Amino acid sequence: MLTLDGVQVSFGGVSALKGVSMTVSAGETVGLVGPNGAGKTTLFNVISGIVRPTAGDITFRGHSVLKAPEWKRARLGIGRSFQIARPLHHCTVRENLIVAQRFGAGRVDHERIDEILDLLKLGHKADRDAVSELALTEHKALEVGKALATNPHLLLLDEVLAGLETNGKRAFMEQLALVRDRFNLAMVVIEHDIPTISALCPRVVVLNFGEIIAEGNPGAVFRDPNVVRSYTGEAAA
Repeated sequence: MLTLDGVQVSFGGVSALKGVSMTVSAGETVGLVGPNGAGKTTLFNVISGIVRPTAGDITFRGHSVLKAPEWKRARLGIGRSFQIARPLHHCTVRENLIVAQRFGAGRVDHERIDEILDLLKLGHKADRDAVSELALTEHKALEVGKALATNPHLLLLDEVLAGLETNGKRAFMEQLALVRDRFNLAMVVIEHDIPTISALCPRVVVLNFGEIIAEGNPGAVFRDPNVVRSYTGEAAA
């Protein structure tokens, strides 16, 4: 579904991504991990069209999207959330989804919006103010909901579980699994919590200093000495 081939990004002479190549298959859930500053969000920005790479290519569903703007990538089926939730001011939860859907899909499907609200347990607050009347978990759910409203085939989730306590993360993971299965999505998930990413993602890709240093099943990847060193500065025992 998604192929990155030798993607490079530089900001003012500083290399943020260095020849990143990876694939995501239809229906696959992939964890993207690495220390702060490793290039994870930059990679999401490249895939979604916010940042133009200085080299390499991006293919989505068989077509290069390298020159496609954000709105076109959204309409091709690339949806994403952002680490910091920014709901639209003076708009209800439902109106936030409507705006996202109109931008990302080019039309409004009220039945899908109702389904998303129900899956994310936001139906009872659909007509509440999205900024002032939601708890933290509900803000996270709304951020996912806005991405889902664009009718994606691929969902990019940027630290959507950050700030939640253990039970909250577990419950939210269960919601994400339901969403993935209901809409037959591929997902790439940025998350720092190793037990969480291991439970949600059968495959993990590790970035460090803009390069992929390991990928594979979580059990093997998180025992890799290079991965351990990237987090702690020390080799695994």
